[in-house]
Amino acid sequence: MDTGFIDHGKIESYLANTLPPEKSEVREILQEARQLKGIDFDRAERLLMLEDPALLEEVFETANFIKNEIYGRRLVLFAPLYVSNLCMNDCLYCAFRKSNKEISRKTLSIEEIKRETEILVSQGHKRILLVSGEGLGLSAVDYSIKAIEAVYSVKVPPNGEIRRVNINIAALPVESYKRLKEAKIGTYQLFQETYHHGTFKTMHPSGPKADYLYHLTAMDRAMEGGIEDVGVGILFGLYDYRFEVMALLQHIRHLEERFGVGPHTISLPRIEPATGSEIADNPPHRVSDLEFKKIIALLRITVPYTGMILSTREDAGMRRDSFSLGISQVSAGSRTNPGGYSQEDAGAQFSLGDHRTLDEVIHDIASMGYVPSFCTGCYRLGRVGRDFMDLAKPGLIKRFCLPNALTTFKEYLVHYSTPETREIGEKVIESMLQEIPDAQTRAKTEEYLQKIVDGGKDLYF
Repeated sequence: MDTGFIDHGKIESYLANTLPPEKSEVREILQEARQLKGIDFDRAERLLMLEDPALLEEVFETANFIKNEIYGRRLVLFAPLYVSNLCMNDCLYCAFRKSNKEISRKTLSIEEIKRETEILVSQGHKRILLVSGEGLGLSAVDYSIKAIEAVYSVKVPPNGEIRRVNINIAALPVESYKRLKEAKIGTYQLFQETYHHGTFKTMHPSGPKADYLYHLTAMDRAMEGGIEDVGVGILFGLYDYRFEVMALLQHIRHLEERFGVGPHTISLPRIEPATGSEIADNPPHRVSDLEFKKIIALLRITVPYTGMILSTREDAGMRRDSFSLGISQVSAGSRTNPGGYSQEDAGAQFSLGDHRTLDEVIHDIASMGYVPSFCTGCYRLGRVGRDFMDLAKPGLIKRFCLPNALTTFKEYLVHYSTPETREIGEKVIESMLQEIPDAQTRAKTEEYLQKIVDGGKDLYF
């Protein structure tokens, strides 16, 4: 059994023979974590074994401290744009799988993609994640590039446009990643789903995705193809979450050793019900809310510089709780079926937990004292890959993140928000302006905010 750089034996031995850490050890690890440099993966594995609720609260408090010190009180918002639910795979947990006869199938035309984009732009979105099933075969890259071009081409007056397209599609050869890079994608995202080889083979009985090693090494090929920012993820509930987290850390270590930089983002979905999937309705290793919070906090402590994403799979309550544990990006107003924003009835990939509109999510975020952000400044100024991490690791990225969050939030408030959201949003902007430490940057941010009121747009640092 060749599992590449994922050492199954080491992980399974650790889980079978390791006791939870004592209070003194936990506090020593947390004290080290507050230095904002991350913790050694061996120490992260010690925290992973922790079960004591009181000590877990200390872990949560530390994660909140680290998230605020590095990213500040901001949350990046995006929406998924599903363009096809055709698939050649038979993943047992997914409604898109090829043997599922209970959903209708659809691949959007270029004009339909533009229409979906217009709707998202009209809501105020600036960032999308392009998603498709794996049913387009050899034409997938050509189609995806046309779809990306279509998204970027949409302009909705007075200031509506998508400024960053991230993409989640099948594992590809290096040459295809080079083409996606040329198409000006942001982050390339692909989930391993489960790192456990036996479970992976069981859950993916047929189709291209059934090749464990080819799927596992997709990020290597993407980075070889010139894509600086990659996003990894686990579908929690397929196997023991402790194994999955330890394997994820091995994946991160592999990327850091080979390319000098780990993943730009980590996505943390839990299995939700999906039409025609018994596995999705009854996950074999269900992750409790407390365990899920531990996972989020542990990863924020271990890789503090990495973006962490939570989708609308989770309900509003869990999403609120996650903000203080380390989540830095959330989707909002999502649909998981092709044409879903136009009320198309093609089959969805999974059930949503949070059905609120973008404005309702933004109102909630602002009422908690966070700044909703649509920032795309780093990507467009070339602060990606190693350059981004060089700023993120010591906490310097916050110098750009907060001003850019405020200007993009202001654009939303001026052009898209309800009066209620604008009222609370303006208070958040006024308060957060005072947290910009550099007087010159603060003055420039105030200038940009006024320019936006006067009709300006897309002003960033």
